[in-house]
Amino acid sequence: MDVAPRLSRPLRAFWALAALALLAYAAHVAFGLGGARLDGFFEDFVYPGLTFGAAGACLARAIAVPQDRLAWLLMALGLGGWAAGDLYWGLVLADDPDPPYPSVADALYLVVYPASYVTLVLLLRSRMTHFRASVWLDGAIGALAVGAVAAAVAFQPIVDATSGSGATVATNLAYPVGDLALLGLVVAAIGMSGWRPGRAWILLGGGLFLSAVADGLFLVETALGTYREGTLLDALWPASALLVGLAAWQPTRLGVTPRIQGSRVVAVPFVSALAAICLLVYDHFDRINVAALLLTAVTLLLVIVRTALVLTENQRMLAASREEARTDPLTGLRNRRSLMADLERGLDGGDARARRALLLFDLDGFKEYNDVFGHPAGDGLLARLGARLAGAVQEHGRAYRLGGDEFCALVAPGPEGAEPLVAACVAALTERGEGFEVSTSDGAVLLPEEAQTPTHALQLADRRMYARKGDRRMSARRQSRDVLLSTLSERRPELHARLRDVAEMALAVGRELAMSPEGLDEVARAAELHDVGKIAIPDAILDKPEPLDEAEWSFMRRHTIIGERILLAAPALRPVARLVRSSHERWDGGGYPDGLAGEEIPLGARVVAVCDAFDAMTTDRPHRARMDADEALAELHRGAGTQFDPAVVAAFGPALMREAAA
Repeated sequence: MDVAPRLSRPLRAFWALAALALLAYAAHVAFGLGGARLDGFFEDFVYPGLTFGAAGACLARAIAVPQDRLAWLLMALGLGGWAAGDLYWGLVLADDPDPPYPSVADALYLVVYPASYVTLVLLLRSRMTHFRASVWLDGAIGALAVGAVAAAVAFQPIVDATSGSGATVATNLAYPVGDLALLGLVVAAIGMSGWRPGRAWILLGGGLFLSAVADGLFLVETALGTYREGTLLDALWPASALLVGLAAWQPTRLGVTPRIQGSRVVAVPFVSALAAICLLVYDHFDRINVAALLLTAVTLLLVIVRTALVLTENQRMLAASREEARTDPLTGLRNRRSLMADLERGLDGGDARARRALLLFDLDGFKEYNDVFGHPAGDGLLARLGARLAGAVQEHGRAYRLGGDEFCALVAPGPEGAEPLVAACVAALTERGEGFEVSTSDGAVLLPEEAQTPTHALQLADRRMYARKGDRRMSARRQSRDVLLSTLSERRPELHARLRDVAEMALAVGRELAMSPEGLDEVARAAELHDVGKIAIPDAILDKPEPLDEAEWSFMRRHTIIGERILLAAPALRPVARLVRSSHERWDGGGYPDGLAGEEIPLGARVVAVCDAFDAMTTDRPHRARMDADEALAELHRGAGTQFDPAVVAAFGPALMREAAA
């Protein structure tokens, strides 16, 4: 979620005014803009005013936006203490020839450190939802390396110049220690963002970093006796405060999980380790202080830990990727790749004592289930069936999903052979409910006696499975078809004979169109049964010699819907029912019952429509005489593109000639 505080017109005017004031102050201290007569104005009003303005910006942000309110209130308090310290120094202590040290101003200055620390931690918590161990380590390594360099460069002169009472020594050390901690925390916070800090973090971290650098330069110059007022260094403090205030009003991304990719994975540990090594080499020639040496040692130690963690994470990721490559994501079963590897290992050497049975399963009725209930329900069914299959074979072997609705098991057959396991698997892969039935066809191969290679084993199991599937499908369809055709024959014997002719012609056209074996079977059954709904139409309408009136036509057009309803009662004929419903649709969309057009009409239904029309034209009817074949064929060509699919009409002529020659 992005949090984008609204920068109103008054706020934009404030930031423009603050930028101008900062530039004017920098020009004054660096180049003497306005001369000495404006020293009091710039030092007593502009300088603390800029810091107070930054504190006010943080306070306004906390009031205007509930998100991170406590963090920005604390930051406003820290900047306010800093500005109050400057104001107190300018108004009370600046003209004192021997000002007290430490003073109230120092106490106010030091407030900014704990306020900044807590603010950084609070902001980091709200922006990051999860930290990997490597992210924590990178932040810590970067922070320690920066702290080691800063301690080596700036800490020793300050320590050497520190003397006096305990309060004086403590105050002198509080600034460099606070700045070292602040530098480290800023680097750590940016590191924990995956080194992609964004504009808000760049401004906030940059402001705090600039403040720490300015403090360090000031303390070093003071310790060496080289500091003088009225240089560009004095402009760094209000600039850093304004950067922090401006950061409060930047849009920020909340709830981010940092990701480090590419060269960023090794950049921080590498650079930090290099810096630590350089410090150790320098220490050989010119001793660095104890604090810098300790920070350097801890940096190198964490780099070693980080390297070990990278190796561990890489090994874990490699193992996970291997597991994913061998696992079906939907069911959690092993996939085809895993099966091939297991078969390769099992068949290696062809040890007859390591007998296995490869059981292949394909679901029957799953496509219809998917069409009726939708893909999410279909995925849920596959997951349930996969879990049941795994449970059925868990004591004998392993289950696999090869893709789609095809499952497999590689098992060790018991004394009774593979048949009991096949039966258990078939039961596990069967599910029935209101309006659906999903069963399975199976094929089994014994290894190594029936196959010696994984490819041969799968091919043999596949052939056996589809042989059983074809037998079951044909048997179920044939039984249902025979019952319906028997009923139709009893009711209208002449209609039964004519439908058989239409079915033979539909089969020939389907072959001409290179339809699949399953498609040919469905189109033949649809051609035989496409008028089965007419058993519900009164004979007075069916046998009427005159043209039907509108009411009679309305009744007649219901026969495709009635036919579909009859066929849907037989699960094996459900694919045929769809074709029967659409068998009187027209290519131009003027048919019934759904007004489908073009390729919206199933191909099988388009074939049945052409064959039925040809048969109707070449058969005597009560209201007209039949046409000869050439006239009927010419009529089909005239209707191509309007009533009929042109491609089906084009295939009908060659199919008719082939049937006539047979």
